[in-house]
Amino acid sequence: MLNRKATVLWHYFLDRYLLRWANRHAFEEWQEARINTHLQLILESSAFYQELWNGLTLSKWREFPIIDKQIMMDHFDSLNTVGIRKEEAFALALKAESTRNFTPQLNGITIGLSSGTSGNRGLFVVSPQEQYAWAGRVLSKVLPGSLLASHRIAFFLRANSNLYGSVSGARLRFEFFDLIEPMQQHIHRLNSYLPNLWIAPPSVLRLLADACLQGRLAVKPQRMISVAEVLDPLDRQYIESVFQLPVHQVYQCTEGFLAATCAHGTLHLNEDIVAFQKESMDGERRFVPILTDFTRFSQPLVRYRLNDLLVERSRPCPCGSLMTGIEAVEGRCDDLFYLPHAVEQELVPVFPDLITRAIMGVAPTADAYRIVQSAPDRIELSLQFTADTPSTIDAIHAAVLLALETLFIRMHCRKPSIFMTPYEAIVPGAKKLRRVERRFSIGSSHSNL
Repeated sequence: MLNRKATVLWHYFLDRYLLRWANRHAFEEWQEARINTHLQLILESSAFYQELWNGLTLSKWREFPIIDKQIMMDHFDSLNTVGIRKEEAFALALKAESTRNFTPQLNGITIGLSSGTSGNRGLFVVSPQEQYAWAGRVLSKVLPGSLLASHRIAFFLRANSNLYGSVSGARLRFEFFDLIEPMQQHIHRLNSYLPNLWIAPPSVLRLLADACLQGRLAVKPQRMISVAEVLDPLDRQYIESVFQLPVHQVYQCTEGFLAATCAHGTLHLNEDIVAFQKESMDGERRFVPILTDFTRFSQPLVRYRLNDLLVERSRPCPCGSLMTGIEAVEGRCDDLFYLPHAVEQELVPVFPDLITRAIMGVAPTADAYRIVQSAPDRIELSLQFTADTPSTIDAIHAAVLLALETLFIRMHCRKPSIFMTPYEAIVPGAKKLRRVERRFSIGSSHSNL
């Protein structure tokens, strides 16, 4: 217990108070030294990387082969350094999800399973020391105030983990809210538990905001953290207006703790944990991140390409952080729309943010929306309203269709067929909310990227 508490506290104070650099250059020198030391340890312990890096110079790690989730899962047994076999890990993780008992471990190692929204489920393994270090870093970035004060945390997720439970202590109370359970049960627990920090997907925060307006939820948080799903501007505006608080964000996935918001609400990459290389998607600020985690040893991730689409902040954040600021996590690369070019035989990418802005610009009274591209020439759009009259709704539908058509024409795309469909709310825990979604696959040869 002492070792756990000491490790959590050390990384909390290290992250919040001790790690400081004079400028970006000094930070990058510090980061480079730690990456090179970490890569040497990996090379001595991971059979997968020994083969992959055979004949390569560690100092040139930025040019190493890129891996992704499929490669990681195909070579899981030889990639991890703690002797965990994929078959055993999957069996344990799937049993945990079916029984809702997330405490079992393999040889003292915590096993986790991603939600699988990207098409294939990913495993992650975390050692006790990595678990406690993670807890300290997360607490340093998300707690509203000092660790020495009393805090009650409500964590809403699809699956619990020993990783999350490691934050509990005498002054720090943590309760997991299983999204499989009915929302009314969660509301009852919140009214009794009175947590001051809520960590939940935005779709859940939105339902809690509904309950607050309806008088069913008597408690309000001191801080809200959005996780697991893309925080859409529409949902952010609604949640903040109800609770009169900003919605902060944590960007975390199977691949690690990647970013968190500062006091000014800017999402900053955790470059003191993970090095980010940027695969440009538009020649400007949009990029796909390629990660090198230099703190994670049980399951090393070096030059690992995510499937997410990020937008870099154009101006420095007022907080003065040396860490790169992110304007938005737009979603997955899978959710870029691809429409036929008006003249050429190619598909044109249309970024999710452009679609969202087109809709919100002419439908400010919409409560919710979803737009799905099911084929290159077919789009389904659904909007939800509560206060507007039928005639007003018809007018808004027409304005949205025109805004989308104008956007597509401006991007030199052929006009697709756009169909209005009834809005269906996503049940928390069933799957992640994706307001902009593409449901067909394309070959790389069909894209102009």
